[in-house]
Amino acid sequence: MNQPSLTAGDISAVVCTLNSISSIEQCLISLREARVGELIVVDASSTDGTREIAERYADAVLTDPGLGLGTARNLGIERTTKRLILNMGSDNLVPVGALDRMIAALADPAATNLQGVSAQTLIQGDSYLATGLNAWRRGRFLVGPAAVIGTPTLFIGDTLRSHPYDSSRRFSDDSELCERWTREFGAQFAISDAVFYEIGKTSWEEIRIRCRMYGISDYEVFADGSASGWSPQRKAQSLLHPARVDLMHPLVHLKPVDGVRALPFLLAFTAMRYESWVTRALKARNGSDPSV
Repeated sequence: MNQPSLTAGDISAVVCTLNSISSIEQCLISLREARVGELIVVDASSTDGTREIAERYADAVLTDPGLGLGTARNLGIERTTKRLILNMGSDNLVPVGALDRMIAALADPAATNLQGVSAQTLIQGDSYLATGLNAWRRGRFLVGPAAVIGTPTLFIGDTLRSHPYDSSRRFSDDSELCERWTREFGAQFAISDAVFYEIGKTSWEEIRIRCRMYGISDYEVFADGSASGWSPQRKAQSLLHPARVDLMHPLVHLKPVDGVRALPFLLAFTAMRYESWVTRALKARNGSDPSV
């Protein structure tokens, strides 16, 4: 997409929330200060005052019926009107200039059929968990072409509106969307050099929640692929994916001293992701509620 004249005013920002009182105001203020052209919040019936704060800053606050992240994102996307769409977490902050970097990456004349770019996210702080998360991100999400990108993401608006998220995905759904676009019309993606900040994710409980979402997504991808006739090699690739991207990939790309320091964190992160996958698979086998 070679359209260098685009600005932040050409962006519709979509923020999905649920009881995000600790971060939602800072998130929305940062988007307003970045001068996005449209700000849409999709709230899952928050009970902690999140919606009331959102109504002070957003152009529209929609109600998420609680059917999952795919449905929530699609509700917001349907209401967008701008040429670009930014999907952003309610715990993200946009630093000055970050959106310009994302737009520049998306408009790179050297790219072919580039449909979306993501930003890197960092946690401010020097605790071990903050350091571990930042090392995981630095080692895993490298600037340049990428098969899958995750929030925060900036997409070509018309493409995302005509090819939205899979509404059946309750948690992480970026992998499904990127793989589908690549398969259907040769879309390409990249990680930009833009850096966003993340608020309040420096406890083991928050990390476990993240790994739970990843693990459930892993199960959904594997179950759907197996049902569609994946080969044994493709199944093995899926089973090894968490170990490859969350453990081996960071260790390969981090400096040795950073890798050694981050190793206990990376091992714990990978183990929790697999634990969630196994738990979800067992619940499916026993006929339990898949949303739990």
